[in-house]
Amino acid sequence: MTELEKGPLGRRRGRGARERILSASQQLFRDQGINRTGMDQLCAVAEVSKRTAYQHFAGKDDLVAEYLRRFDPDVMPGVFDRTDLTPRERLLAAFEIPASTPLCPYIAAAVELHDPQHPASQYARDYKTAIAARLTETAREAGATDPEQLGEQLALLMDGASARTRVLNSESFPTAAAIAAVLIDNAIPASSPRQPGDDRGTTGSAPVPVGGR
Repeated sequence: MTELEKGPLGRRRGRGARERILSASQQLFRDQGINRTGMDQLCAVAEVSKRTAYQHFAGKDDLVAEYLRRFDPDVMPGVFDRTDLTPRERLLAAFEIPASTPLCPYIAAAVELHDPQHPASQYARDYKTAIAARLTETAREAGATDPEQLGEQLALLMDGASARTRVLNSESFPTAAAIAAVLIDNAIPASSPRQPGDDRGTTGSAPVPVGGR
């Protein structure tokens, strides 16, 4: 077996180097922002050389895009793929965000980068479009009269709650969840057939992953 090249602190480079670089990016981009984090610092925290970093990523832009992809590649499966919740419950579960969750990384990246053509900005748009699509699909399952409108309303409410939580440093998602319940009930005709479990509420639903807002 060919001996793997050693990193600056004597740690082996190879398949583990990519994970260390991504782990370092998650820590540094979250704590100090994308623009304030340079490749030299990333490499130092990941304990890899810049040569190794550029073997795994074409550049910082490529790394930032991959950093976002790693948050929630399947678009909130902990909410939308649950079969133990009714469609209405899944819509409400999307707002069950832990108080410790930081600002949505997709919003943060788009605001920092100021470049709509940046690969990370494009990925953030794709992710936000996918969230609205999943909300719309679930709204349709729940019997909403205009599922596209409800999906967009809930997506906007979710992003607004995330930004307000960050700006005020106080939890906004309980209020957003209450507003979402009103929007959902107004959008679903009273004559819509009830589904098994409609009386359960959202008790017991799992928290949303970090990249899910």
